[in-house]
Formats: sequence, structure tokens, C-alpha cells
Amino acid sequence: MLIEASRSALLVIDVQERLLPSMANPDGVIRGCRLLLEAARHLSVPTVVSEQYPKGHGPTVPSLEALIPDGAITAKVHFSCLGDASLRKRISDLGRDQIIIGGIEAHVCVLQTALGLKQQGFVPFVVEDAVSSRTGDSRVCALARLRSNKVETVTAEMVLFEWLGRAGTDTFRELSRLIR
Repeated sequence: MLIEASRSALLVIDVQERLLPSMANPDGVIRGCRLLLEAARHLSVPTVVSEQYPKGHGPTVPSLEALIPDGAITAKVHFSCLGDASLRKRISDLGRDQIIIGGIEAHVCVLQTALGLKQQGFVPFVVEDAVSSRTGDSRVCALARLRSNKVETVTAEMVLFEWLGRAGTDTFRELSRLIR
């Protein structure tokens, strides 16, 4: 199944100031999420961002927060974004069936959210180079479990080029600069 911008929503999970530094690959998460956020903005793909207990874990990291649309951030205490009624409603109200997921931690919030979305009839895509855990083993295990449950894993570039669909446009020229 191709990822289509007109069917997609971007979900960035818990990339917060006090959580990110303890991840196995924090720079990779930032790089992948930045690419997804930039592309979503240019292609009018709606974005939802969660923050796990921001009072304790802090806000979304500033390098990503600057790219997030106003009003897109929602606090949560459940590990799955679907456990929070306002996030669940927000995702459902977008009317998009393909949910592109980046964030942390891969084996907790990302995993539980992706599996829950699949159970609810959505088509989740977890972006491998935009997710991490505190340990590489936890990330690897989470990605394997997602695949065994028929959740597709992709890269940020795969998402970008499938959203674009074609070369030779001003948008293609602008967004292709992000990966050079």
C-alpha cells in the first residue's frame, strides 16, 4: 500500500526535553521527525503531537516545537495515545486512515499506539529512523513485534517520496533539499 498525503496524518509521540537525551539515538529521532514535520507542513498533512506527562518530562524539544502547528500538541498520561480521550478524538476527527508515527519510546508509547490504531481500523506506519528507545534492543524488539502484527515500518524518506508522488514540481525541489 502506498502512503498518500491526502489519506495521511502525522503523529509525533513524546519527543520531550527530559526524555530524549536518554534515548539510544536522539539525533536520529530529531532528524527523522524534523523531515516528517517539514514535509507534512508543505503538503498540508495534519499533525498531532503528544507529550507524556509534560509536567515531569518537559515540553517537546525546541527544535521540533518550532515546526509544530499551533494547537497540535496534547498532553497525555496513558502510554498509548488512544488511551487519552482527547487524543483519540483528535486523531479520529482528522478523517485520515493512514497514520505516520515517529517518536519515543519505540517499545512503549509508539508500540502501544500503533497496535491500538491497527485494532481501530487505521493503517499505521512506524518510521524506523524517527523512533528510538533507551536501549537499541528495546527498539529492535518493538519493530519486530510491530512487523509481526502487520504494522508496516518505513523510513522518513520513504514517507516523503510517497507523499510527493512525483518529481519536477516546486514542492519536490524544496523538500528534496531536506535530505541532502
